[in-house]
Amino acid sequence: MIHAKNIHKFYDQLEVLKGVDLHIKKGEIVSIVGASGAGKTTLLQILGTLDKPSSAVKENETSLVINNEDILKMNDKSLSKFRNLNLGFIFQFHQLLPEFTALENVCIPAYIAGKKVSETEKEAKKLLEYLGLSHRINHKPNELSGGEQQRVAVARALINKPDVIFADEPSGNLDTHSAENLHQLFFQLRDEFGQTLVIVTHNEELANMADRKLIMVDGQISNP
Repeated sequence: MIHAKNIHKFYDQLEVLKGVDLHIKKGEIVSIVGASGAGKTTLLQILGTLDKPSSAVKENETSLVINNEDILKMNDKSLSKFRNLNLGFIFQFHQLLPEFTALENVCIPAYIAGKKVSETEKEAKKLLEYLGLSHRINHKPNELSGGEQQRVAVARALINKPDVIFADEPSGNLDTHSAENLHQLFFQLRDEFGQTLVIVTHNEELANMADRKLIMVDGQISNP
């Protein structure tokens, strides 16, 4: 599903990623842990096509293949379309648009993909119902609890039926009960929809629940 080879990232003279190699299988839930500054979020952003790796030496070229697509050879337009249709994102701060309802927030990625309004709203309502939010579809983010907001963000990540979901500290802003519910939800999603999940987290409970836990140390994965 995801094959990354020799991923480097420099910010000026600072080398944040130091030649990361990674293979994640379809339907696998992988957690990435490590101290702050180890490069976890940077790696997640590159794997999620939100950022690009720095150039590496020719003898050991960098590559990133997701679902058999060579990401680094895509132009910006093709990459945006691929990201919209194949990848879903869940962040620590839900990043819902405050002026839109829960239903409207969930629909946005599908509208960007050019899908029909009626079909999109029907699918969004199904997802919100699945996530226990059928009674909250017309509420705006400021009328929802933190856990409800994050579940709306999960529905938004799922609306285009992506192959991979990337989550960056998804429960970091939630209370213990809401966090536990979200963690269980990830495994339900994998079982129900067959998605691959890549999760950066400081939450040891979530990290240890994953099929595989990768530990990042100083810009490298210590246990590939």
